[in-house]
Amino acid sequence: MGAGRVELCANLAEDGTTPPRAELDAAGEQLSIPIVVMIRPRAGDFVYSPAEVDTMLHQVAAARAGGAAGVALGTLTTAGDVDEDALRALVRAAGPLPVTFHRAFDRVRDPERSLDTLIAAGVARVLTSGGAPSAREGLRTIAALVVRARRRIAIVAGGKVDAESAAALVRDAGIREVHVGDDPARLRAVVTAVSGSR
Repeated sequence: MGAGRVELCANLAEDGTTPPRAELDAAGEQLSIPIVVMIRPRAGDFVYSPAEVDTMLHQVAAARAGGAAGVALGTLTTAGDVDEDALRALVRAAGPLPVTFHRAFDRVRDPERSLDTLIAAGVARVLTSGGAPSAREGLRTIAALVVRARRRIAIVAGGKVDAESAAALVRDAGIREVHVGDDPARLRAVVTAVSGSR
């Protein structure tokens, strides 16, 4: 048992931006698991201008055309809320592809209210550390989000997830999915911990 899907992005040093189409094509030739493409036109914050949202819409269309199995994105307002208008437009552009709201969620001012916004917009998953430096530290918030979600949206725990914290997140927060970085050994340990904790 291994990873269920992989998130493809460029510029990891900047926490990821949209990868070139050529990278998606190459990844598709090498991987047999679903590829989720990050849609992020630039590094920095997640408050986007209308022109940047338009760029994101084109990036979503390119991901669909390239065979992506989903997209990961996040849009916020200057007040720290989900930019609902931009998000709905992006979800529509994704069409049948599931949308993951990435860790931009950890910058919202009201996680529970923002979760309701994501559900209403048709988002499939939200990636979060519970607003903390690590998912283990944000466990209490993540657990509250799992309860509020009521299976209407998947809560994916991310942020320095290792085998020990993965087991705790599954056991104490009801998490079913975790997000880890690019260390294969750590990935195997986390998958083993999650599988053994269910």
